[in-house]
Amino acid sequence: MIREMGYDGIVLESWSRWAAYGILNDPSMRNSALKFIKQLGDAMHAVNSEQTNKRSLQLIYVIGPPRSETLQEYDFGPRDLKNLDDAVDGFSLMTYDFSGPQNPGPNAPLKWISATMELLLGSTSNGVRHLSHKIFLGINFYGNDFIVSRGEGGDGGGGAITGSDYLSLLKKHRPVLQWEERSEEHLFFYPDDNHINHAVFYPSLLSISVRLEEARKWGCGISIWEIGQGLDYFFDLL
Repeated sequence: MIREMGYDGIVLESWSRWAAYGILNDPSMRNSALKFIKQLGDAMHAVNSEQTNKRSLQLIYVIGPPRSETLQEYDFGPRDLKNLDDAVDGFSLMTYDFSGPQNPGPNAPLKWISATMELLLGSTSNGVRHLSHKIFLGINFYGNDFIVSRGEGGDGGGGAITGSDYLSLLKKHRPVLQWEERSEEHLFFYPDDNHINHAVFYPSLLSISVRLEEARKWGCGISIWEIGQGLDYFFDLL
C-alpha cells in the first residue's frame, strides 16, 4: 500500500503512547514493542530488496526526550537505539514542547536539547555515538502564547501559535523582543484586551541558527514541526 500511495516510507509514532499506557514499564511488553518495530522495519526493507529497481522504503521512528536528568525504564535510550539500528532508517527526536500552559516558558531550551542528546547517545564507550547521523533533531517552527497573569488565583493558560498568529500579535501590540539567555530563545510580553498579561515564545533566525549549529555539533539531521507553521524566511537558514 505504501508503494501504491507513492510514499517513500512511513513515520511511526508509538513510543509515547506505549509509555502513557504503562506498556514500557513491563520488561516483557517492552521487548515485544521493540520486536514489533524491528519486524516492521525488516519487512519494509525485505520488500525493497525484491524490487531492486526501486528506492528502499524508509521507516522513521519518532522518539520523545527524557523528562528527567536520568533515563527511566520507559524512556528511549542508547540500548534501544542500538537495538533498532538495522531496522530503522532514522529517529525523529521531539526536542520541543518543553513548556506548557501550566508551566509557561521556552519551547526548547538549548541546554535541554544538548542534555537530551547526551542521554540518548550515551558515553563514547557504549558504541552508540556513531549512530548520531540517524537522529533528526526536532526544531519547532511554531511558538506558544502563554497567559502569565490572570489576576489573583490565576492558573495560566494559552497554547500553540503559528506564524500568522505571531505576525498579527506583532502588528497589534508592537512589543519589544527580548533574548532569553538561559534558553537561547526570543520572547515578548503583551497585555490583551482584558488586561491579562501574556508571554510569547516564538522561533527567530537566531534561535533556529543556534539549534542548527547544535545539530551540526552532534553530526545529526533535523526534523521540523511543522512546515508551514513558521515564517517564510526561516528557510533561508536551511
